[in-house]
Amino acid sequence: MAFHPSQEEAIRHGDGPMMVLAGPGSGKTTVITHRTRYLIQEKGVDPSNILVITFTRAAAREMKERFEALTEGNSPRVSFGTFHSVFFTILKYAYRYQASDIVREEQKIRYIREMMEQYQLEIEDEHEFVPAILSEISLVKSEMMSLDHYYSKNCSEAVFKKLYEGYEERMRRAGLLDFDDMLVMCCQLLDQRPDILKAWQNKFRYILIDEFQDINKVQYEIVRKLALPGNNLFIVGDDDQSVYRFRGARPEIMLGFLKDYPEAGTVLLGTNYRSTREIVDTAGTLIAHNKKRYEKKLTAAKGAGKPVQTCMSRDPREETLRIVGEIQDYGAAGYQLEDIAVLYRTNLNPRLLVERLMEYNIPFTMKDSLPNLYEHWVSKNILAYIRAARGDRKRSNILGIINRPNRYISRDALEDGEVSWDKVKSFYQDKGWMVERVEQLEYDLLMLKDMAPVAAVNYIRKAVGYDDYLKEYAQFRRMKAEELLDMADQLKESAGGFKTMEAWFDHMEEYKSKLMEQARSQKEVREGVSLMTMHSSKGLEFRVVYILDANEGITPHRKAVLEEDLEEERRMFYVAMTRAKERLHVHYAAERYGKKQERSRFIGEYLKQGK
Repeated sequence: MAFHPSQEEAIRHGDGPMMVLAGPGSGKTTVITHRTRYLIQEKGVDPSNILVITFTRAAAREMKERFEALTEGNSPRVSFGTFHSVFFTILKYAYRYQASDIVREEQKIRYIREMMEQYQLEIEDEHEFVPAILSEISLVKSEMMSLDHYYSKNCSEAVFKKLYEGYEERMRRAGLLDFDDMLVMCCQLLDQRPDILKAWQNKFRYILIDEFQDINKVQYEIVRKLALPGNNLFIVGDDDQSVYRFRGARPEIMLGFLKDYPEAGTVLLGTNYRSTREIVDTAGTLIAHNKKRYEKKLTAAKGAGKPVQTCMSRDPREETLRIVGEIQDYGAAGYQLEDIAVLYRTNLNPRLLVERLMEYNIPFTMKDSLPNLYEHWVSKNILAYIRAARGDRKRSNILGIINRPNRYISRDALEDGEVSWDKVKSFYQDKGWMVERVEQLEYDLLMLKDMAPVAAVNYIRKAVGYDDYLKEYAQFRRMKAEELLDMADQLKESAGGFKTMEAWFDHMEEYKSKLMEQARSQKEVREGVSLMTMHSSKGLEFRVVYILDANEGITPHRKAVLEEDLEEERRMFYVAMTRAKERLHVHYAAERYGKKQERSRFIGEYLKQGK
């Protein structure tokens, strides 16, 4: 097999540390597998002294399969694994841990939910809140930081501290570890037991790490200890593709590697074998706007192709219609649907596109599950008002509206399965102001009864005061109110397509059953246009890529305020762009929910005009 000179240089590197900067589509897996073979066959290294670390089990399996195909299965003793599997092996020998000692995901979720009940936390978006809190707990542990210096992104510090300490206490009581405990314990073990450290240093004399840009602080500390004294540390990654800061990944570790190892060799795999020159150059122009990065010049082995298409639509409806039309054109031109991907910043973005693909019977697969707009808690609250106005007095339905906005009505006032407003008023008969609140609610429900869908949504948001409730809740959850108001806007946008409530509710049922059908067929056949978030697209490639909703506030996401957040958002956009092999289309809307929208700053940056 003929290698590019830079690949050859990396593969044949001798002893000592080496950093391989691997641009998108530059053949990094090839380099790692061939270097492993080179160490064994040409340098005479014992295969059992080689450790290859990746970030996911799937990547470790693929790397091992590629290596075995290369050596025809003759070097089975090379260790391939994830950070967690390697560190767990070290703990297993030291402390006799078993796989059953590792906490399961559903147990972690149960612990947080139990504490939410214990502390009587009324969380509307529990499905988002629980994973977000677990992610923050993981971050605090993997950074080995003190709780006193941690500012929670999801709730007050006092609430986060209670949840963190309660979680830890439940874990200890059950005698369980999570993945972050493994890392911290492994680090402490190697610090406290030089004999154990020495044994593993003798075992792993050559360490190769893939996707090094995604490493966190504890992982790096352990690897540095294991690599001593020879420092045969061969790291491969691309600081421009580091997109997991929210999980504790620190691109600055890769950026500081040469300070930690001044003697390290470096090589740039600068030839992109995936994409055309236009895609490589345009993406390169964009990422050059990041200040904290290794500068690199990438070239396309494929040569010239078609220019990157940037397209403005009037609104999201026109945007999705245009994309669907173009996908049909690609099909007519001989492209397979599997050659095409639509990428977006979050899994809330593609709802309209999904509806449109269903409408035109274009098969699609989704890597991430699509949340049903009508089952989001904001939609559920608004729809509960509409159902109550149309006669649904079930206690479960009324509980969805009674204190949104807060009317301070006690649950005890709703004692029956079917709510009677007269009984609620009689519960508060000695408190005139509370009776007035109940009467106002009755009046609002009467007003809503015969309204058209869009008028009803507007009335609930503005006249009833539901938007104010969302703003208050956003403050409590430390989120931007726009995120929740966007959900209400999406619901209003959907309502605008229907003249009667019956027609709108029929659409919701049909949409729900189509989504369920889609989820079922995903398991059976995986064919059609690929829809996925930018995060999920990492490592994949497609002949044709569409980037959906390239607008300010979406990408870069409105949560990105600090410079390092914006740089991460730019890296994410870069990852999305570099998935395309032949054609790249970037779409944005001039208006959304009747409000003017700015196109993403990233478009101006890659067009070099910054308009």
